[in-house]
Amino acid sequence: MSADTVTWWGHATVELQVAGVRLVTDPLLRKQIGFLRSAYDPPPGSLAWRTDVVLISHPHRDHLDLPSLARFAPGTRFLVPRGSGWLVRRVVRGPVTELDVGDTISVKGVQVRATHAEHDGRRGAGRTMERTKGPALGFLVSGTSSIYFAGDTEIFPGMADIAPQLDLALLPISGWGLTLAPGHLNPERAAQALTLLGARRAIPIHWGSLRIAVLWRLGRERFLAAGPDFRAHARELAPEVDVVLALPAEPIQIGVPGPRPIEHT
Repeated sequence: MSADTVTWWGHATVELQVAGVRLVTDPLLRKQIGFLRSAYDPPPGSLAWRTDVVLISHPHRDHLDLPSLARFAPGTRFLVPRGSGWLVRRVVRGPVTELDVGDTISVKGVQVRATHAEHDGRRGAGRTMERTKGPALGFLVSGTSSIYFAGDTEIFPGMADIAPQLDLALLPISGWGLTLAPGHLNPERAAQALTLLGARRAIPIHWGSLRIAVLWRLGRERFLAAGPDFRAHARELAPEVDVVLALPAEPIQIGVPGPRPIEHT
């Protein structure tokens, strides 16, 4: 049985340990990012010093946070969408590789393939937006386990071709606003995506963690319901998938049944 683990730290920040390689997706290592505040403690500082590779799905500020990236140890490798390298290189002390959809990189024997994401990931306005007009990405990580991190996306037909077999799908199911902009999955659409992906297990991410105080008060019930709603839709649409509502900071062994349901406050 694989000893690979996955740890959700909140929003789209996930720590993966696959075949001895540590990968971190879209790291947010701060309690507050602009007007957004995390409901959970950020990852420990040691995470930034023991990571082999950072995966960036797109340059929106809740996925590409420059002060967080600056904390990673010298030599950490960064895989980013085409068009975002210039932003990342301003602050990091390791190699930065820009990827397009279909590009594959090997990191200590673990394969990382950039996948399509149905999302407009451009950042800012004017010249900055023009310079970050490359694709938004998901990532397929393949080693002793196969893991799909979707980034931000809507359903797209190519989901059925991500991998012949997936051990785990990490799917966004909500956001921090009262409405979801185009290019995002809600709980029902994320469950529909499971019917295409054919994953053995799914963990919802991108829900219930980043909050704006006034919006949280207005939409608290809807924000808290996203995870259970996803699980309920998945039971109806993809009952063969083991849906785990991960607890922030709690490692989950990919080959072992999931932990207790998450409890939000």
